[in-house]
Amino acid sequence: MAAPPQGVSGRRRRVVVVLGYSDGGRGVLHPVCAARLARAAEISTDEDVVVLSGWARVAGTPSEAELMARAWSGRAAALVVDPVARTTVGNAANALDDVRRVDAREVVVVTSHWHAPRARAAFRRVLRASGARVTSAHPAGPRNLRAALRELLLWALLPAQLAGRRR
Repeated sequence: MAAPPQGVSGRRRRVVVVLGYSDGGRGVLHPVCAARLARAAEISTDEDVVVLSGWARVAGTPSEAELMARAWSGRAAALVVDPVARTTVGNAANALDDVRRVDAREVVVVTSHWHAPRARAAFRRVLRASGARVTSAHPAGPRNLRAALRELLLWALLPAQLAGRRR
């Protein structure tokens, strides 16, 4: 097993994965992403490994993960920045190394309520062999019908994304 992130002992920990949300390449933290980050800060502890995950849609601008790292105000045993994940399956695949490294017993995926069911499904599938339990948390907020409808369409892509990851 690889060494745990700096400052993290080898005992089983919880990993909190915060999924980014694009600002459209303007280089600012989108309000949806800021709400996810705030929720993660509320639930994280000094024992958790917190993974901030999300890419930069526009070259030369900070990634969602980097923007979240700059704004992070929560507690964590370690903060991991994943600036390359482009999809929910990519978020899960990249978090798998951190889950294994710290022998995590639980992974909490922090995202929006409309995205949580698909995110949990993707993480459960990708992390299945790790033995970690996958749960989710989301910020309070109004329902977003447009986002919920988009999610329905994205469910159809999930099997192909999972199959593509195994290649």
